Amino acid sequence: MRIAEIFHSLQGEGKLAGVPSAFVRTSGCNLRCAWCDTPYASWNPEGRDLKVEQIVDQVRSFGAAHVVVTGGEPLIMSDIAELCQALRLERYHVTVETAATIYRTVPMDLASLSPKLANSAPDGGQFARAHEQQRMRPEVIQQFIDESADFQLKFVVREPADLVEIEAILEGLRGWQPADVLLMPEGTDEQTLRARRGWIVDICKARGYRFCPRLHVELFGNRRGT
Repeated sequence: MRIAEIFHSLQGEGKLAGVPSAFVRTSGCNLRCAWCDTPYASWNPEGRDLKVEQIVDQVRSFGAAHVVVTGGEPLIMSDIAELCQALRLERYHVTVETAATIYRTVPMDLASLSPKLANSAPDGGQFARAHEQQRMRPEVIQQFIDESADFQLKFVVREPADLVEIEAILEGLRGWQPADVLLMPEGTDEQTLRARRGWIVDICKARGYRFCPRLHVELFGNRRGT
């Protein structure tokens, strides 16, 4: 499969924020988010083709107990189930990060579901219509919730009005609790993230949701391999 990068860092987002993890970033995506912070795995996918055993060998060299399979969109990869099964056989805790537009039966410990809100839409161009048609699949989200050992619903939030869309999505889903919902400020620099924290924290306090930091941006800045 095409791999953009494999690296060792701290998980920056979600329930496992701060946990040392190996990251396997697949290259290629069925969406084109306007604010995508990994364009080299989506808008302009790059990387090299690696076999599952080559990927596992690189992960093994880091000595981490957790592996995050991310993208791009890892679930469009034909070998993704084989990769995750190989990682589980090595006794890694496996998180799969997905926009939850495609369901595949993949061995994992945590399904990190990040449905894309309307704020993700690109401004016109050839990708705008396809993105809008594909970005939200409630039935896929529900299938992940129903069939995953553990899951989190992570929403990228730009403005308070985004909460209306989030709660409409949640109203149509079952089997979740407020602690499964994470609100993460959109932004790739500390100033923007700081400006959005206050009102997102207030929403989390009022609704019982989790605030989701972008720890890797705070620690390392917006750069590859972190």
